[in-house]
Amino acid sequence: MFISEFIDYLLLEKKYSIHTVTAYKSDLLSFQEFCLKEHDISEISKANYPQIRSWIVMLVDQGMSNRSVNRKVSSLKTYYKFLLKIEHIDKNPLAKHQALKAPKKLQIPFSANEVEDVLKDLLDDEGFEGVRDRLIVELFYATGIRRAELVNLRLSDVDVGDKQIKVLGKRNKERYLPLLPSVCVTIERYLLLRSELTSNLEESFLLLTKKGVKIYETLVYRIINSYFSKASSKVKKSPHILRHSFATHLLNEGADLNAVKELLGHSSLAATQVYTHHSVAQLAKVYKQSHPRNKK
Repeated sequence: MFISEFIDYLLLEKKYSIHTVTAYKSDLLSFQEFCLKEHDISEISKANYPQIRSWIVMLVDQGMSNRSVNRKVSSLKTYYKFLLKIEHIDKNPLAKHQALKAPKKLQIPFSANEVEDVLKDLLDDEGFEGVRDRLIVELFYATGIRRAELVNLRLSDVDVGDKQIKVLGKRNKERYLPLLPSVCVTIERYLLLRSELTSNLEESFLLLTKKGVKIYETLVYRIINSYFSKASSKVKKSPHILRHSFATHLLNEGADLNAVKELLGHSSLAATQVYTHHSVAQLAKVYKQSHPRNKK
């Protein structure tokens, strides 16, 4: 069925992350199980559109959101495109499929005051973990870095002298991000404490646990969620919301959309434009407060 070859293609040629590839594989195996059970088909490459449609209907009937269904169908569509590429099939059964309508998912950013409250709270902790956690918050908010990018930062990626870091983003694309002087100060404080760690030190990575091993994504999520739970009443408190806050606050202050796109590592403006929603809201607020006719 070429599933293993498809996985290799995603990893080696498309340079997808291991998390994305794992999700694709799970979606394909789920569809394979459905085809075998409901249509007595063992090879999903032989499934036709009505059979795929019956899978979609089943997912919706099970209460899965349209957004999640669309993601699963997208995995299947990419698989069929791969089969076309290697000439295993001559027609993509999902070629004319239209995605289910899904409401736009608005991410509510933290306010600048909420971020400052967290950073002030972290000033009181001079220990290794406290300084490391402050650096994590500062890097997210000052650079808009992704969680996976932050976890994989190496010491060699940081240049305090030139006030910049090198980031390896999606599809192994490199970009250089400027660092604020205040972030450089925190980096130097952190590196001093890091040098005092003695056990199991993973020398090449920047951010470590107190045991000297590379930090991991769930730990980073817990750190952000824990600190921002004290400062914010927003429902979602995650690293991605900090990244979202970075972009939104820059745009609110008049930053160019293209510049924000480059900082975020987006491949197209369409991906960045989701962040303009709150910027437009900010503009409307200023407009209402400032326009002479609104004061009548």
